[in-house]
Amino acid sequence: MKKEELAIEVIKRLKEEYPDAGCTLDYDQAWKLLVSVRLAAQCTDARVNVVVQDLYAKYPSVEALSEAPTEDIEEIVRPCGLGKSKARDISACMKVLVEEYGGKIPRDFQALLKLPGVGRKSANLIMGDVFGEPAIVTDTHCIRLTNRIGLVENLKEPKKVEMALWKIIPPEEGNDFCHRLVYHGREVCTARTKPYCSRCCLEDICQKNGVEE
Repeated sequence: MKKEELAIEVIKRLKEEYPDAGCTLDYDQAWKLLVSVRLAAQCTDARVNVVVQDLYAKYPSVEALSEAPTEDIEEIVRPCGLGKSKARDISACMKVLVEEYGGKIPRDFQALLKLPGVGRKSANLIMGDVFGEPAIVTDTHCIRLTNRIGLVENLKEPKKVEMALWKIIPPEEGNDFCHRLVYHGREVCTARTKPYCSRCCLEDICQKNGVEE
């Protein structure tokens, strides 16, 4: 089976398995997703969803957060880890949004990448979830699963995985496909335990690369 054919079959099966999969970070405004995805680095989405409640209660807008002392932001987001650097990036990012974009998030991938603390993974998430544009979010689940399944081969660098997937994943499927990989990676094709291959919807087509039998 060619990689393109494998990709289509994987997408089809994951759609059936996780029909309602979406972003697991809670947000009701675009800028909040930008904040949450920065906090999610080396932290669970569940914890981020709890921590940001206090952050937004105190600073309910881009403008308010841009004017907040970095030390105050750090104190609130510390439970997410890397508090100092995350607070610094969030503060700087909000300032840029206010000063250059009128408090809005730019609808341009390259412009997003220029925002403090925003990398390709975050920019793709914003483009896909906020603006509905084609996007491939290469988080740890995406990298692990696509290597195991055989959609990519021995690629660990996020950008290389992203570029390889763009060649075989239909653009309109990329964003939802990556969300479904998160669900599958948490529930079945796990990282910290042996994958539960016996109850995997991809078991008969998976290459099981890097999985010890």
